[in-house]
Amino acid sequence: MDRKAKYALVTGASSGIGWHITKELAARGYNIVAVSNQPDLLQKLKLAMEHAYSISVIVLEVNLARAESAKEVFDFCESQQLDVEILVNNAGMLIFGEAVDVPFEKVNTVLQLHMVTPTLLCRLFGKQMMTKKKGHILNVGSLSAVMPYPIISYYGPTKTFIRMFSRALRTELKPHNVQVTCLLPGATATELYDAQKIDINLGVKLGIMKKPESVAKAGVEALIKGDAECVPGLMNKTVMLLIPIIPTFMIGWIYALYLRKNK
Repeated sequence: MDRKAKYALVTGASSGIGWHITKELAARGYNIVAVSNQPDLLQKLKLAMEHAYSISVIVLEVNLARAESAKEVFDFCESQQLDVEILVNNAGMLIFGEAVDVPFEKVNTVLQLHMVTPTLLCRLFGKQMMTKKKGHILNVGSLSAVMPYPIISYYGPTKTFIRMFSRALRTELKPHNVQVTCLLPGATATELYDAQKIDINLGVKLGIMKKPESVAKAGVEALIKGDAECVPGLMNKTVMLLIPIIPTFMIGWIYALYLRKNK
């Protein structure tokens, strides 16, 4: 292992947008620290990336929904003397359902996974980057950051937090030559969606959903350029502007339709 080489650490690297972000960074010559709780998929990622590119992939199986996980990841990189130049906070989960009906354990998991762990990783690696006067952080949010609506009452607001946190952190770290970017994708054709309930292929054909590889490419390009935010796709950019101005009564009407269909 070349301990002097540059590394990119990607959480949730084993599937979806995370897999393709890893691929984009590997193609740019970055060695990878791939973190997730899917050991089999991590090994597939390692084999695929090391075969395709002249880079090294270090896999780290960690449940990022645990309170101590951020410190474990950071301590591992420190013990291995890995120079993490890029941090990508991508791991996440999608929850549909009314707030009071979502299982308590799942609520705790999504709050930890979307807010606490990414924030602590930014704190730990951000301090290190600030000291070195170089680094990039990519926090993966969501278009739902501007959608505090029913049924996604945990998912959307947690993404709002990561968006606002990224903005504040960017202001603090920019004078130290550390760039912070927030990626805000709309609906993306990944395993977060239940294929039995949602026609993912149709969504892609209609342009409602974007392919994860295009989202990843846009995000990494924005990261390298040092952009503050990235919203992939013209439709998503338009939606980003329109959704916040939807009247409250229309949100209630949409929710009533949902209740009629599902109860």
